[in-house]
Amino acid sequence: MRTRPDVISFLQVDGRDIPRDEQGYLLDPKLWDHDVAAKLAEEETVVLTDDHRAVLDFMRRYYDEHSIAADARFVFAFLAERRGETAAMARRHFFELFPYGYVKQACKIAGMRQPRAWSTG
Repeated sequence: MRTRPDVISFLQVDGRDIPRDEQGYLLDPKLWDHDVAAKLAEEETVVLTDDHRAVLDFMRRYYDEHSIAADARFVFAFLAERRGETAAMARRHFFELFPYGYVKQACKIAGMRQPRAWSTG
């Protein structure tokens, strides 16, 4: 479900007000940093590990290079290579890291705008 542009809230991070939409996605991905990720992860009840941070950093690098969020299959491939496992194993591990999925948790914690439609891989 797309959010209404007139419903804005603010995430408080180190004295900064980070604007976000009614579903909690950042309105400006450029305001993201690791402190913002930690706060968003806390709201999602996700405890960030090295694998979480590697995935988030990959997603941010992809966004910086392409100006769009990576498709989930690219993230799964990155995780498979990082962990030296098959794509299917990486996909399962991804959903252990982000139980509510790519769009609901990974994109949100990585500071992406809410995607309109998405492949979950």
